[in-house]
Amino acid sequence: MGLRTTIGTKFGVIAVMQLVFMLLGGVANAENTPIIQKFLAEMPASELVEGATSYGPMRDDIPVVPVMNGRELLGYAYITSDFVGTTGYSGKPIHMMVAIDPEGILLHTELVEHHEPIVLIGIPEEDITEMTNGYDGLDIVAEAAAEGVGHDVDIISGATVTIMIIDDSVVRSSIKVARALGLGGLASSAYSGGPSYELNMDETTVQDWQTMVGDGTVRRLTLDVGQINTAFEETGDVRVLRHEEAGEPDDTYIDLNLALVSSPSIGRSLLGENEYNNLVKWMEPGDNAILLTGRGIYSFKGSGYVRGGIFDRIQLVQGDISVRFRDRQNRRIRVVAAEGAPSFTEMDIFKIPADSGFDATRPFRIQLLVQRAVGPVEKTFLTYDLGYNIPPRYLTLLTSAIPAVMVIDTEGDDAARAALWQRIWHGKKVEIGLLIGMLTVLTGVFFFQFQATRHARAFYWFRMSFLVMTLGFLGFAQNAQLSVVNLMALGASLRSGFGWDAFLMDPLVFILWVSVAVTILFWGRGGYCGWLCPFGAMQEITNQIARFFKVPQWTLPWGLHERLWPLKYMIFLGLFGLSLVSMSLAETYAEIEPFKTSIILKFAREWPFVLFATVILGIGLFVERFYCRYLCPLGAALAIPGRIRMFDWLKRYKECGSPCQTCANECFVQAIHPTGEINPNECLSCLHCQVLYQDHSKCPVVIKTDKRRAKMAQSTSDSALDRLTNHPNVTTKKETANV
Repeated sequence: MGLRTTIGTKFGVIAVMQLVFMLLGGVANAENTPIIQKFLAEMPASELVEGATSYGPMRDDIPVVPVMNGRELLGYAYITSDFVGTTGYSGKPIHMMVAIDPEGILLHTELVEHHEPIVLIGIPEEDITEMTNGYDGLDIVAEAAAEGVGHDVDIISGATVTIMIIDDSVVRSSIKVARALGLGGLASSAYSGGPSYELNMDETTVQDWQTMVGDGTVRRLTLDVGQINTAFEETGDVRVLRHEEAGEPDDTYIDLNLALVSSPSIGRSLLGENEYNNLVKWMEPGDNAILLTGRGIYSFKGSGYVRGGIFDRIQLVQGDISVRFRDRQNRRIRVVAAEGAPSFTEMDIFKIPADSGFDATRPFRIQLLVQRAVGPVEKTFLTYDLGYNIPPRYLTLLTSAIPAVMVIDTEGDDAARAALWQRIWHGKKVEIGLLIGMLTVLTGVFFFQFQATRHARAFYWFRMSFLVMTLGFLGFAQNAQLSVVNLMALGASLRSGFGWDAFLMDPLVFILWVSVAVTILFWGRGGYCGWLCPFGAMQEITNQIARFFKVPQWTLPWGLHERLWPLKYMIFLGLFGLSLVSMSLAETYAEIEPFKTSIILKFAREWPFVLFATVILGIGLFVERFYCRYLCPLGAALAIPGRIRMFDWLKRYKECGSPCQTCANECFVQAIHPTGEINPNECLSCLHCQVLYQDHSKCPVVIKTDKRRAKMAQSTSDSALDRLTNHPNVTTKKETANV
């Protein structure tokens, strides 16, 4: 059949091409300016981290701000979109504000801006809050070791793609920040692969204490009495319970601070000019030095060094090397010179020999040994790590291969997102196999429809079984319900760029969209709307139940029906126009679709949405597929490009419509005109007309043909009998009797 050269057909061609491009096209855009600047005023530090009073100044090297409690550094805050691509299902970024402490533990995560349709409308706010709170306490060091798959994702029903993107962006951005700042002892990717940096000996800027704490120049480990008592108790050794630390649980057990004072700027700031000059004279070429300060009831030095000359409570660890300090490598100072520095009971410089293999430009940690006596000579121990990574502003870049400022690695980001959707597909192999099986069976039915519809009762139960599978498996179990919101969001994203991997995050939805794009070319909208739409299946199943209980069915007059079906096209065009003006407004009015309420959220919504969906289904008990016929904007969107289908598969007789009206009367969506033509825009490809096409009890053409054949068979039989009777060699019964 040739393509129609009508305006509708041309519009259909454009629409289906746009659909394909929306499915497979687009490249995500990355922001060049720090996004966090936009949200610092909108998200006070006290709301992001409990106990915080303010944000510190943004770092010069990466878009991260310190989170402060007065002069105490609690952690660092950042926006995920500043570090990784976070393009969501809407085609726009999902901005998450994250706070992480110096040990690489997430303090809090907040969803600060997004345009995801299912989250804007449909997902209760408390579910989103519960999901983001689930990241509190997540160990990013462990996540880095597990390559980003070290925890289970708390999926919210109906928002699988959005939640997977959020989880991926939170974990990957946090690992990047932790590596850049050396949190929890993580090695920075910018510092790995060779000695690319050296200390900048020309940097001599003097900073105050709060600034150095805020930017990571000074790192801190604080433990209280309650933490220590609990930690020893958790060892399971009952002997430690007899030797608990005295004091209140919140009393300071140790407040340990660390800085690399062999850097001129850091040394001058913390030691003062004279003490720093003495340090330079004391160190040999290649040596480095750290400053450790402490206060509280526990001493990081102890008293063992007095007897043996070794500080047995601390050691420096970097990679596979460790440095134990001896008394000859130690010098005490009287005061920390930095403005605003608190008072300490212990302030010591430790020299790191040049032959130790230590590299000041790479992350390292001080391991603190906490001991408790459990007998006359026996002790039990705990260890705590204080990680350190010197900020890049104190370094000089030796090679130009690595940028000093953190930017989004587009290729790496694409690779990470590709790995994510591949992991999702791998985890849904069974579900994907079931869907492909359903599509294979349905394709076979369409290609061999004459054979499939030969037995009316068998085909009826096949169709009902398929619709139950669609509703139960695709709908309720997998939430694979397509929506016009997807089309609007994807259409809007074409203007700003869109990564097609967002579609791949939900494999069943992706496969369904691909099948829609293919079936439209062969059979129009009916392949999806009539067989694979969960809400459509729900309408038809509930209507069949109503018929079983003798609920009267209403058939609308043809004139009224013909004037009602354009409503869905007007609704679709209205939503499409709104999406050009305001995507959020279009998503709001897209609630004309009851899909989220009934299928995705399973009626667990506010009462107006539930009432609307219930009314739609209630009307469908009397007017079969009422919503599909007159209101569905998705059906309208698929019907427009469906005009370009390449074949007319449905068989018709010339008598159809004149005079026979059997198919028109029994078409449950009234897609057959009284004149006999099938309207492809309204046809749901249920194939009932093909059942009637060969029904020997309902189709007048088949009945007439059967009668003609029977008459011809009878005539042939009578003629054969006459010939047999008149044959000269045949003896009748009367003649035999006479003989």
